[in-house]
This record gives sequence, C-alpha cells and structure tokens, in this order.
Amino acid sequence: MQKKIHWHVFAFLLAVLLFRCWFSYVLPLTGDEAYFVLWGEHPAGGYYDHPPMIGWWLSGLLQMSRAEWLLRLPSVLLPFVLAATVWQLLKTYSVERARIGAMLVILQPTNIWNVLITTDTPVVFFSVLSTYAYLMAWRRQNYGWYALSGLLLGAALLSKYFSLFTACAILAHVCFSRHDQQRWRALFMIAFCAMPAAIYHLLWNSQNGWVNFLFNLQNRNEDATFSLQTTLLYLLSITYLLTPFFIFYVWQQRNSINRVLSQVTEMSAIVWLNGIPLLLLGILSLFKTIGLHWLLSFMPMLVIPFVLALPALSLKRILNYCCAFAAVHLLTIFAIANMPMELWHKSHLYDGIVLTVKTNELLAKIAPYAGGYQLATDSYSSAATLAFHAQRPVAVYGEGSYHARQDDFLTDWHQLNGKNIVIVFKSRPQLLSYEHDFTSTQLRIIDSHGVRFYLLLGQNFQYLNYRDRVLSRIRVRYYQAPIWLPSGAHTPIDIYF
Repeated sequence: MQKKIHWHVFAFLLAVLLFRCWFSYVLPLTGDEAYFVLWGEHPAGGYYDHPPMIGWWLSGLLQMSRAEWLLRLPSVLLPFVLAATVWQLLKTYSVERARIGAMLVILQPTNIWNVLITTDTPVVFFSVLSTYAYLMAWRRQNYGWYALSGLLLGAALLSKYFSLFTACAILAHVCFSRHDQQRWRALFMIAFCAMPAAIYHLLWNSQNGWVNFLFNLQNRNEDATFSLQTTLLYLLSITYLLTPFFIFYVWQQRNSINRVLSQVTEMSAIVWLNGIPLLLLGILSLFKTIGLHWLLSFMPMLVIPFVLALPALSLKRILNYCCAFAAVHLLTIFAIANMPMELWHKSHLYDGIVLTVKTNELLAKIAPYAGGYQLATDSYSSAATLAFHAQRPVAVYGEGSYHARQDDFLTDWHQLNGKNIVIVFKSRPQLLSYEHDFTSTQLRIIDSHGVRFYLLLGQNFQYLNYRDRVLSRIRVRYYQAPIWLPSGAHTPIDIYF
C-alpha cells in the first residue's frame, strides 16, 4: 500500500513536469521575458534594472536557439533542483520524510505554473543553493562548503538585489544564534568568497551612473507609503505559496514543532535562514507591496523543519491536499490556454494580449508602413516583444517609466537625427505632442483581432528638439544620483548633454 501511494504521487509529479514543459512551449513570450532576452542579445557587464546574471544566461542559451521553450528551460527545471536540496537535507533524518518534503516543494503553487525566465530564476537558484551549502558546511564543519556558499551568494548578488536578504539571514544566524568557535572564520570565508562579485558590481555601477542603485533604492520606492493592506496582501501571499493546508496543520501541531525546533539545532538554523528574510520583508510590506516573486527564495527550505516535526498522518493529508490544489491549477491553466482569445475582448488587457499572442500578424500589418523607418513604441514591454519577433531594433519613444530603461543604453538618438520613425501605440496619440520632433507626421490605423493599433509616421526626426523636450526630463527624473554616491559616473543620458 505504501509503495502504491508513492508511485501514485510520483506519477503526479511526472505529470507536473510534463505540464511545465507543455506550458513553456505554448505560452507566448511575455513582455518582461522579451525584455530580458534583449539583454541576452546585447551581452554587457550590467543592465539598468538589475545585475547581469539573467542576461549572461540568456546570451548563452541564445547561441543554441531562439526557441522560447529552450530559453525557459532553466525556469522549468528549477523546482526540481530546489526539491533536491530539501531531499538532501532531510534524508539524514528520514528518507520517507525527505520524499514528502521534496514533493511538497514541487507542489508549491508557483512551482506548478511559473515557467517564466526572468531575473527571479537565477536569484532563487543561487540563493537557495548558497543556503544549502551553508547548512552543509555547518553540519560537516567544512570550510570548502563555506567557500562554496560565499561563491553562490556572490552569484546571487549578480542576479538580483533580493539576494541581500539571504546575506542578512546568514549574518544574523552567525551573530545571534551560533556559539561555536568556528563561526567567525566561517563568516569570513563566506564574505571573502562573495566579495569579488560585490566589488565587480560596484565597479560597473560606478562607471554607469549607479543605475542599479538609482532604480532599486530610489526610483522604484518614491511612492512608498504606510499601509496595512500591503501587509495583509503579504501574509496572504505566504499562505498561498505554502498552501492554506500546510499553514493549518503547522498551526494545529505548533507545540510538537516547537519541541523539534528546540531539540534539533539544524532545524532551528533553517528557520533563521528563511525566517529572517520573511521578517524583513514583513517590515517592508508596511510601506511597499511585496510581490510573490520576492518570496520564492525562502519557500522551499521553510518546509523542512515542519516536515520533520509533523505527524505522519498530517503529512499524508497535506500531500493529498497539495496534489488536489495543484490539479486545480493545472486544469485552470489548461482551460484558459484553450479558450478563444476573443473571449478576453472586453478586458482592458486585451490589446496587450493581442500584441503578445499575435505579434507576427501585427508585424505583418505594420510592415507596409515600416520600410525605411526606425520602429519604435511608447513602452518597454511592447518594444521588447516586437523586437524579439521582428529580430530588429525597436526603440522606446518618449519618457517611459522608471521600469526597464535599458533602451537608454541601446538607442542612440544622435544617430537617428534626420531619419524617419514609425511609432506603434495601443491608444490614439495626440499628434500635437510630436509635431516638434518631426518636420511632418501622419497617423495610420491598423486592426488586429478587433484591436486598433495606431502608427505615427514621423519624417525627418529632429534630435535637438527631442533632446530638449524628452531626454532632458529623463535625465532629471531618472538619473539624479543622491549626494551620498560618489560623483563622476556617467549615465547613458549624459552623452546627449
């Protein structure tokens, strides 16, 4: 009977893998993904929004193919890597519980449906492996594992700033939980091995206007205000990611869990290493919305102490409930994927859906107007999507937003002076807003699957007028470094001034 249950669950997990492969194949590349593919097409030491790791990954994958399923392959396989770390840490205590822990990780909701290749993929990969290496080092008192933890932490830093939560957790555990004599040498080893990545990142930013610091620490946080609603949303996000069934049984068995945590120091360490980041994010949630993707590095290992402490009957029930919860996700996504696109016609998202799903058809309708014109749009998402499918540069025209300003590095408006530009809009543009940028403008309307797209045909681009009207505002709005950063670094906008 026991083997039958295991084979039943393994068959379901195989179904999850096949589903993820299928979903990564049929799901059109999203705007964010296309934006990161653009990084891969232009390898660099860093990028506007984040450190460069995802750009480096995609640059390597693009050497093999532009197939979307291949570009997403690291994300498709990531949950199984995370489950393997949980298996390795738990099997010392119980092989049976290690199996269940690994299954619960794979069945966490985002590990069912999230096949997107974004900056979150490498930061989750390296952060979890860094934590795993730290725990193995502590278990074995092996400085090689500490060195590996530091190297992986450095790689996480070169992926995304979320890695700083992992760094804070390791620091807090060493300083406030451990009392062994090796802890300070361990901390030094981790810091020493992570330092080259940190120094590299600082050097690149110092030569590129501190753009990562401006985006992550300044521009994206200007709207932060105190709100208990964002904290409630944060708590609901944790409940969703761990699943309500898991939370219920953890609360029900809290006394036995506390007993295990007090007796097994490694389990207490896991709570520290994953609980400290969640505590810090909880404080941050009082002022800012915390997205699901912020939490993904800390969900897998958080199941470990609870899997070890919960009664076997509770674990079996949790596993059954999580399988059912996963099945709901699978069926819902499969149903939506097979719906006619036109069912979304009344949604305010429909124009973006058409642009994403029917990109090649839209490009075919733009083509008669685009000969001899530089192609542009007014948003980074549309520009990246069109660029991926057209395999030609697509500029972001206008101020855009504080998000995704990599086009400031890619498009040289000097060189477009006197050229013709066609700008694609999803809503009717005000021609008067663009009359000073060109000697003449025309508006054309094309229809794709019931959506009107507007093409502004601008002849003889006037670079100086555009610089004074748009680029000067971009420079002030997005590239004003705070006084505490060393001056002298050139932003990508400075070349125009």
